Amino acid sequence: TEYSASPLFLLQVGFFPSECVELINDKVPQSVTNSVPKPVSKKHGKLITFLRTFMKSRPTKQKLKQRGILKERVFGCDLGEHLLNSGHDVPQVLKSCTEFIEKHGIVDGIYRLSGIASNIQKLRHEFDSEQIPDLTKDIYIQDIHCVGSLCKLYFRELPNPLLTYQLYEKFSDAVSAATDEERLVKIHDVIQQLPPPHYRS
Repeated sequence: TEYSASPLFLLQVGFFPSECVELINDKVPQSVTNSVPKPVSKKHGKLITFLRTFMKSRPTKQKLKQRGILKERVFGCDLGEHLLNSGHDVPQVLKSCTEFIEKHGIVDGIYRLSGIASNIQKLRHEFDSEQIPDLTKDIYIQDIHCVGSLCKLYFRELPNPLLTYQLYEKFSDAVSAATDEERLVKIHDVIQQLPPPHYRS
């Protein structure tokens, strides 16, 4: 069927009568329509050359790290990448926390109970700033669960989990073994397949 082109119909679908429309070309100042882009002056040309030279001569990531300008992330960073950048075999955050827990944290529920959130965030900030916090301070001795919570937080934020996505199915099969002895053998076999940074951690 054909629709009639009545003024009412045209208004309903978004058309307007010509007497209601005004072209903006008539309202644009002539100075704008006649303006031509100005050529780059010598002064600006020198500035552009300087900026290009400056961008090409930026210091390397390694130099920025040596000067203390660039900090490497600790939390939320790929484990292999972090160890490569830091030069450690095991993340410092795990080393410090596990040593502290072995010495002071043999208490019921050390990894089950949560520490005080502000203490956890304070520790996280110090490790992210490439500092090694003094865990023997009273604030941490009185809240040893915050150290266990920090370890869990570190593992939780790894982009690729400690046991890796790639080996997930194999670990799943291993823990589903019929007997304890078979389960132990299978888990041991899968652990041997972990990438070196994950295996060491």
